Amino acid sequence: MKKSLTEIAHMLGGAVLGETDPEITGVTNIEDAGPTDITFAVPPHLAKAAASAAAAVIVPPTVTEYPKPAIRVDNPRLAFTKVLELFIPPPAVKREIHPTAVIGDHVRLGHNVAVMAYSVVADNAVIGDNTILYPHTYLGSGAEVGNDSLLYANATVYAGCKLGNRVIVHSGAVIGSDGFGFVTVAGRHHKVPQVGTVIIEDDVEIGANTTIDRATTGSTLVKKGTKIDNLVHLAHNVVIGENCLLIALTGIAGSAKVGNNVTFAGQSGSAGHLTIGDNCVFAAKAGITGDVPPNSFYAGFPARPHREWLKAEAGARKVPDLAKRVQALEARIAELEKGE
Repeated sequence: MKKSLTEIAHMLGGAVLGETDPEITGVTNIEDAGPTDITFAVPPHLAKAAASAAAAVIVPPTVTEYPKPAIRVDNPRLAFTKVLELFIPPPAVKREIHPTAVIGDHVRLGHNVAVMAYSVVADNAVIGDNTILYPHTYLGSGAEVGNDSLLYANATVYAGCKLGNRVIVHSGAVIGSDGFGFVTVAGRHHKVPQVGTVIIEDDVEIGANTTIDRATTGSTLVKKGTKIDNLVHLAHNVVIGENCLLIALTGIAGSAKVGNNVTFAGQSGSAGHLTIGDNCVFAAKAGITGDVPPNSFYAGFPARPHREWLKAEAGARKVPDLAKRVQALEARIAELEKGE
């Protein structure tokens, strides 16, 4: 594909900066950009992009002079994603039910659906318009997937679980596995039947090998717009609010309630049966052990306000020196006591 810089600027709703109109054939990062590629840059990377081999750079509107041809836009990162989609569209998928796919009784299939090789769609399942099931995917009995959704190879959706529109489920993810519920009597663990379901609302993305357990009763719920990374675990009856970000190796224990716009950094985790307010951020490896008010930034284990955690960490680093000083003082006192 070839596009002039002016054509790309028009698509982005941006303004061309510079007097030339180079032809663009690709889009990539600053380091890999060649003489016909476009890239993007924001502070502090503007000088690095200017010195690169790129033909043009997408820059913020605050940039009024630049040594390379550029496009000024309000959000260079978002503009870059649009150019990526333009030059590198998703692979074409043949819209058909593959002969090796197994389709149960009373299944409802929308228009323009693809069910690829060796997929299994159990009885009474529902698949919406334009949805794609890659090879070896599984939809259990009565499971539902909305319109324009995408389930990659080996994704599993257990019986009765419901996925909304424009949901992406990556390979190896499991939605609707049993919650970890047991009653222990006389040293023996008795399984509690997990008879609830999982509801995934619109525009949610679920990473590879992530597991979302079905509720004991009721529903485990992930609300619209939330993005979940690889290797995340949501236990039974968890509620995750809208537009949250759950980064790799995050774990949320049963019945925790998470508000909207909450970010869990990598390897963070929450105890069960607690409430986390809107707009919270948890640093990597944070361990949440109690309710957290809205608009909090927590770190550490047990998690506490970030400033408090920083002070505690700074203090902890002084402990070895303090121990040496105490030992020296003890030795001095002992010498003084001998001289009495």
